Amino acid sequence: MKFYQLILLFLIINFGGLYIGNLLMNNGPTSSWYMNQNLAPWTPPGWVFGVAWTTIMICFSIYLAYLFDWQNSKFLWLLYAFQVVLNVSWNYIFFNQHMTLSALIVIVLLLIVILYYFLTFRGESLQTIRFLLLPYILWLCIAISLNLYVVIHN
Repeated sequence: MKFYQLILLFLIINFGGLYIGNLLMNNGPTSSWYMNQNLAPWTPPGWVFGVAWTTIMICFSIYLAYLFDWQNSKFLWLLYAFQVVLNVSWNYIFFNQHMTLSALIVIVLLLIVILYYFLTFRGESLQTIRFLLLPYILWLCIAISLNLYVVIHN
């Protein structure tokens, strides 16, 4: 596939995953269950989540296009599919099923996958492009802290 086709493909899949995750949230942050939780004092306002995930998915899609252009393998597709499943399922597990500890495990696994991308795929063409993963890594660290706070204080 050509590079720009890969970017478009990953944008569609990644934003599609965000959309599906949103559908699985069961009113998510506006639900009475979530509003009655003890939330971390550093919980950002709701609009920040939309901005963060939009930025993350654009950066991640560009990174993936470079990665798959550099090395397209069955393993990479499986790793990517696993990442999508983890990302989408967190919403369902946390907001819909209220299984906050299970959600914490899922989001830690997601961070491990993204760190794996960052630390493992360092080909010459990926040396600088891999830094597009930093917003994702940073946001997952924040999200883990928020999820952990809910687990501990509720």
